[in-house]
Amino acid sequence: MQQPIETHSAETVFDHDSTLVVALELSGKSWEVGAIAPGVARRPRRKLEPLDMAGLFKALEGWKAEASSAGRVVRRVVLTYEAGRDGFWIARYLRDRDIEVHVMHPVSIPVPRRARRAKTDRIDLNMLLRTLLAWLRGEPDACSMSQIIERDEEDQRRPVRERERLISERIGVENRIENLLCLHGIYGFKPRLKKALEQLETLRCFDGSPLPVNAMKEIRRLMARHKLMSEQLRELEAERDQVATMEAPDPAAQKIQLLAQFVGLGVETATVLARELFYRKFKDRRALASFVGLTGTPFRSGGVQREQGISKTGNARVRRTIVQLAWRWLRFQPGNELSRWFAQRTMGAKGRIRKVMIIALSRKLLITLWRYVETGLSPANVRFATAAAQGADM
Repeated sequence: MQQPIETHSAETVFDHDSTLVVALELSGKSWEVGAIAPGVARRPRRKLEPLDMAGLFKALEGWKAEASSAGRVVRRVVLTYEAGRDGFWIARYLRDRDIEVHVMHPVSIPVPRRARRAKTDRIDLNMLLRTLLAWLRGEPDACSMSQIIERDEEDQRRPVRERERLISERIGVENRIENLLCLHGIYGFKPRLKKALEQLETLRCFDGSPLPVNAMKEIRRLMARHKLMSEQLRELEAERDQVATMEAPDPAAQKIQLLAQFVGLGVETATVLARELFYRKFKDRRALASFVGLTGTPFRSGGVQREQGISKTGNARVRRTIVQLAWRWLRFQPGNELSRWFAQRTMGAKGRIRKVMIIALSRKLLITLWRYVETGLSPANVRFATAAAQGADM
């Protein structure tokens, strides 16, 4: 289980004379690794083949030897790289071999604001080293670091994300079928119906003629893909529902079961919140809201003051889920204090004020659910679903 970390400052005091600071710039064709070694005036740099961990360790040992020749003893090796496609396997691999690793959020790295700025691997490497040095020295605004996710926790998120992609791809296939049929004046065909393939064979163009041969072949292939994705979705949803009803659940499954007890909060929403968010440990409610991107972004300069809305820099999947849940919460939990708070603030208003206040409600609801799964403190005046009523989202 993840432990809460302070992502804006280092936990260990930085000693330049005994710390080897290393940055790794990753790409699909090559890796660039650079360092700041104690007692060494130059900044050594080396180019490696991707996945060349042996070459990386050889470079680290060589730079330690240079520091030793300069009269310094390296007691700490700190390495950083930017979070990206490679995820956290590099961090886990190096951490298991006694190297301190910090994965840097790319969007938190300050960059020059020129209209045109030079960008090369060497420049990016030096920027990573400068930023890591500032962070190690205790400058809180230098950058922010991501928590290193364990492999099992990372794997638990796969079904949620796969289901989301399958839904998107299936909608794309349905839209393509609809567009092909519209070319011939055919409307109202529903690919999700059980007898859709039988209805397809009976379709006729607007003038009564059969569909062209190649158009029919393409639609049949699209229907085959649609059927496969529907079967995969049913398989994923069956596995999801089993977790919600299993006995002796693991901690994550237990949180899913706790959340799914609320009327209006179905198994899918509970799964997204548990797998994408509540597996982490947050030090306070501000860290929680910041991770989801529900914090405010005020703009104040001189006499100018305005609100720019929420930051939207966090987990977009969780943010969408909690906002959708907030609308459902108003409908299915009208007696809860959060719903009453929303009604008092909006006073029956329509339009923009409700959209603004639903974001505030989403943040409050998120914090309430977080406290519930962490401490068991149930919200007041909420309706709980019976075991028979628990299921997919309403």
